[in-house]
Amino acid sequence: MCGLTTDQIAAAFLTSEATMGQRLLRARKALRAARADVRTPDPDQLAGRLSEVLAVVYLVFNEGYLASAGREPARRDLAAQAVTLTRLLHQLMPREPEVLGLLALLLLHESRAATRFDGWGRLVRLAEQDRTRWDQALISEAVTLLDRALAVREAGPYQVQAAIAALHAQAPDYERTDWAQIRLLYDRLQALAPSPVVRLNRAVATRYVLGPEAALAEITPLADELDSYRLFHALRAGLLTGLGREEEARAARERALALAANPAERELLTRRLSL
Repeated sequence: MCGLTTDQIAAAFLTSEATMGQRLLRARKALRAARADVRTPDPDQLAGRLSEVLAVVYLVFNEGYLASAGREPARRDLAAQAVTLTRLLHQLMPREPEVLGLLALLLLHESRAATRFDGWGRLVRLAEQDRTRWDQALISEAVTLLDRALAVREAGPYQVQAAIAALHAQAPDYERTDWAQIRLLYDRLQALAPSPVVRLNRAVATRYVLGPEAALAEITPLADELDSYRLFHALRAGLLTGLGREEEARAARERALALAANPAERELLTRRLSL
């Protein structure tokens, strides 16, 4: 319904295209067997379906923010569609904290859209982005939405992710980001929505709080679960470089490059391999 291909959905769920194809086939058969139709649910049914709807919208945004494959590094149309859908959800459920949290999260990401690629279409890492070009109006709107969500005191994963993004948005520069607080927020996120990717992201904060050796120790147990995830190997390469283990770092970077399908990510990894 959102226009994503099977391989794009598979990338979002960190699984193979063949596996996702089978899942989608089973889902279609189940819908046909149940004679399911697409209709607007009654108001009292909205809350029970909300988590699945938010998850789909977020996956659509992620595919638009950094495409999993194809010639274009980003799909601005998909990102805009996801923001529009989330604003519609906010109109339907204005006091729902996770809707507020997701909208805040997407707006915080969107505030950096103009700085994520340079004039040649190359990916610019967060640490190197020009923060003076970030959209302060979107950041202000997002922080207001997040404050309203947190006031409800019903913590959810989108609110926590928005809080992490807000700390990045409000930091004067990358080095002076409140990494200790971000690390604590990832602990909270892991408790709410356990995932090896959450633990991987936590290790980025660990790197700046405790150093690369501690961060490497955190991600080493994730090797089997995330072996096919390019960002695991990219982070591992950076940590190994920080420890002076250049030969291992190069091998990890080559593995990340082999797994990357986005052209901008591939260019960045290739450029770093040539250094």
